[in-house]
Amino acid sequence: MNIQNVVDISQTASEAERYRPDPAKVLKGDPEQAVSNQYDSPCGQMNVGVWEGAVGQWTVNYTEHEYCEILQGVSVLRDNDGNAKTLRVGDRFVIPAGFRGTWEVLEACRKIYVIFEQKA
Repeated sequence: MNIQNVVDISQTASEAERYRPDPAKVLKGDPEQAVSNQYDSPCGQMNVGVWEGAVGQWTVNYTEHEYCEILQGVSVLRDNDGNAKTLRVGDRFVIPAGFRGTWEVLEACRKIYVIFEQKA
C-alpha cells in the first residue's frame, strides 16, 4: 500500500444511489434518501461515504456500528424508550450495533458515515 491508496472523501465522487425506506418503517413524510459510498474495505466489514435524507421519520435497527458527522440539516435520533438527541451541523457521534428507535429528519440532512459491521 502507498499514498495512492488513501481515499480522500472530499475528492472522491461516486454515483449516488437513491432509495426510500421500506414503507412499513416510515412513520411520517416521504424520506427519500441517497447514499454515495466512497470506500469499501477489502474484508467487507467497513464502508465510508456520504448520506442524504429528506424530511420524514422512520424506524431504525442498527446491526452495524456507525460513526456519523452531520454536514447539513437537523435530525432527531430517538431510542425505543423515547429518549432523543437532536443532531446538527458539526455533531459527531457513534450509533452502536443493537440500537433500535427512529431517525427523524427535520431539515434536509447530509452526513459522512463510517460503518463497521462485524462478519461472523
